[in-house]
Amino acid sequence: MKRVLIAVILIFTIFSGFAGILKKPIPDKLVVLTFDDATASQFSLVAPLLKKFGFGGTFYVCEFPPNFRDSSKYMNWRQIRELDKMGFEVANHTRTHPHITGLSEMKFKEQIDYIDHQCDSLHITKPNTFAYPGYDLNLPVMDLLQKKGFTSARAGGSRPYDPLVDHPLLLPSWAMNGSNKSLIMEAFQEARGGKIVILTIHGVPDAEHPWVTTPPELFREYLEYLSENKYHVLSVRELTDYIDFEEAAKTIVPDFNKKLKN
Repeated sequence: MKRVLIAVILIFTIFSGFAGILKKPIPDKLVVLTFDDATASQFSLVAPLLKKFGFGGTFYVCEFPPNFRDSSKYMNWRQIRELDKMGFEVANHTRTHPHITGLSEMKFKEQIDYIDHQCDSLHITKPNTFAYPGYDLNLPVMDLLQKKGFTSARAGGSRPYDPLVDHPLLLPSWAMNGSNKSLIMEAFQEARGGKIVILTIHGVPDAEHPWVTTPPELFREYLEYLSENKYHVLSVRELTDYIDFEEAAKTIVPDFNKKLKN
């Protein structure tokens, strides 16, 4: 009898925790657009298009070496501040896009603190979400992000995000480029049954990294499809309307056996 009671208590605790993760049901057709590396086209083309369609987006910014100062390739901080004023989410992608699992704790702190300081000095909303450069991650990195107050972090994996299964510091995503249209269109169909589709997007186009570029005409086609088919297109920050990331972090054990990179 005692064992049965313990089992009942354990099951109740687990399901109570899962119930606490969701603030309200996840609607079908929920898509999150994220943009990496602060490429110039994100300010000149992406942001105006998102505003036109009434879509949200998260911009994971860094000072990509060696040519961050080249305004034909990357946004400057004045433009990044303007994205924040436009209502978009500006988030942390480290200062110089290093392989963070090879950094000491002190060096990693310096990388993320720099972006936080820049945002603070320019009165940009403090970032509380992070994107792993090159999807490079491990448990010590996650632990430090949690200590620094980050509530979510985006990885790869080419699969949908299940808020009741995936740890919020391991948000899976699909990476968009100019040659995987069929994959991205298939991904959109995965936004159902409580699962969310998150996309990693670089430049539209990306002058310095053509292997991750998305042609502007293809990007417009995706936005038109999402609009015509009545998708909900949000930033990572806006997911907090549906998900309690802090509760999820307490309840869900990080699973490194799942695919986290593309």
